[in-house]
Amino acid sequence: MIWYEIAGDWQQFAGMVKEHWSKLTDSDLTTFSGNSNQLAGLLQKKYGYAKDQAEKEINEFSHKMNGDDP
Repeated sequence: MIWYEIAGDWQQFAGMVKEHWSKLTDSDLTTFSGNSNQLAGLLQKKYGYAKDQAEKEINEFSHKMNGDDP
């Protein structure tokens, strides 16, 4: 599943995102509603990731949702 498909059905995937990145709050998840750039910013803030690391994590998560290897 590619990221825009996740964003398109955000309510279904929000719980999985929160499970994967437990430092994200419900408020965080509703604020950005699946926008991967905003998620990258939140991961940088909450986890201290560099931009490249945040994007890598998001990419790996989207591959996992699709059943692909990252």
